[in-house]
Formats: sequence, C-alpha cells, structure tokens
Amino acid sequence: MIEPPVAGHNRSRIGLVTLIIAGVGLLVLGVASLVYLASPKPDPLIPEKNWESVAPEAVNFPAPELNLTDIDGNPVALSKTAGQVVLVNNWAFWCPPCRAELPELQAYYDAHKDQGFKVIGIEAGDEKEDVLYHVKLFKLTYPIWLDLKEDSLRVFQNGSLPNSYVIDKTGTVRLTWVGVIDRATLEKYLTPLLEE
Repeated sequence: MIEPPVAGHNRSRIGLVTLIIAGVGLLVLGVASLVYLASPKPDPLIPEKNWESVAPEAVNFPAPELNLTDIDGNPVALSKTAGQVVLVNNWAFWCPPCRAELPELQAYYDAHKDQGFKVIGIEAGDEKEDVLYHVKLFKLTYPIWLDLKEDSLRVFQNGSLPNSYVIDKTGTVRLTWVGVIDRATLEKYLTPLLEE
C-alpha cells in the first residue's frame, strides 16, 4: 500500500527550495555588485575638455626670484633654470580650469622637453599628500613645486588661477596667460621661443 504524502514534509521541501532560490539571487546580486564596483569609472576630478584656451599677453620683464621646495622636499629656485625656456604654471587641484589644462601641459612638455624646454607646475597652497595624489592621477612627469604660502602668486602679482608665465633662456618673462592653455595655443605662441 502506498502511503499518502505527509503535509509537513512538503512544507519543508518548499521552504528549502525558497531558501536556495533566495541564496542564488543574493549570490548573483553580490557578483553583479562586485563587477560594477571593480569596473573603471571616470574620475570626477578629471574634467572633460570643455574650456576654451586664451591667447597670451606679450610682456618683457625679468623673472622674479622664487625659492620653494619640490614634491620630494628638495629646495628649488627659479633662478636655477637659466638657459632654458620655462613655462611656470600656477595651479591648484581644486580649480577645474587648472585641472583641465594639466593634460595639455603634459603633452606639450613631452613633445618639447628635448629642446631645452621645461614646465614647472607650482601648486598654490595645498598639502603635499593632496598634490601627490593629483600628480599621480594626471600622470604628470614635469617638475612640481609646492607653494604652501602662495609665494609664486605674490611675486608674479597674480592671484587668479590658473596663470602661466613663459621665461626665455635669458631669464626674461615673455608671455603670460590667465586662464586655460591648450596644446595648440602653446604650439602657436611658445614654440617660436624655443627656436630663438
């Protein structure tokens, strides 16, 4: 004789199946979350290129004396760059137009560093750890100087960021920008100074 199924036995089987389905669902949700979290996302600190470059102003005055430290803690001086064409770029990591031009400055530097050209990025007023993070984020290879007291803004008499100055081989400031610079603008205005 066949025994009729026990009602309690079916309930425990249904409970077990429900538990397995819920566990599989949680596992799938967990894996999907890990995939999402591990996928690369754009860094909000790297802005899209939506800034218009400005033309420089032609000037003619001696480069100011400026003594700071680099990101490794070494003393540095603007006077030690004599004989090179130098673009001094005053920037801060919290400044969106400053961040927008960093890749442009890096690209121009990479293209012209073998011609006696140097970019000096002077970070205005922020702590070393924050500056190092942004140097790594933007893959900057040109020299970065720390300026906790904003001395560079004072000696160049310009508190707007970003601002940039091109110093020729004789130590004379020849071009100045207030605002974003792109590589095409650098090629147009700065490259002729490399050929002097």
